[in-house]
Amino acid sequence: MSTKTLHRVDVLAEKDIFRKFFFGIVEAKLRHTRYNGEMSAELTRLKFDRGDSAAVLLHDPENDTVIFTEQFRYPAYRKDHPQSAWLLEIPAGTVEADEDFDPTRTIKRELMEEIGYKVTSFKKISSFYVSPGGTSERIHLYYATASPRQKVAAGGGLLSEGEDIRIVAIPTDEALRMIESGRICDAKSIIGLQWLQHNRK
Repeated sequence: MSTKTLHRVDVLAEKDIFRKFFFGIVEAKLRHTRYNGEMSAELTRLKFDRGDSAAVLLHDPENDTVIFTEQFRYPAYRKDHPQSAWLLEIPAGTVEADEDFDPTRTIKRELMEEIGYKVTSFKKISSFYVSPGGTSERIHLYYATASPRQKVAAGGGLLSEGEDIRIVAIPTDEALRMIESGRICDAKSIIGLQWLQHNRK
């Protein structure tokens, strides 16, 4: 059994080297404890500062379908395969400061904006970092059930934010096969679907 090390971080300097919209890049000079108990040499690290996000796997148990969004994602665009930029994803959005950092408030807002569903009850699946070697983004992932009766608005996203969202209901088993084929390649969606596969009973 290993002895637990008391970790420490000394941040010597931090500065914003880029910030626009929801994104920022922070440069830090720091030292941290090593596993041998000594402090590291001074290190320079960059952090893509994205903040927290929230996502929900919305499941219709009666029909055993999952509600996805499909929309254009510029970072996924590849010149050799332009179609790759249109991704199937579960509804998600950035946790904003005026939402008191409550991810369920974010989810309620995004469900209305993106797919037009009014949902009030959520089960927490997990919180996880997307790519902790470079970005601070942490996703809070939830599960919720819904029926077509809970669709009370058109959805489709906010035109003012350049969103153009298609709403897609996919049978759960088909969605799981789409992970294997690579058609669903978004991490939060894959994690949510695999949780559903394990917990569907």
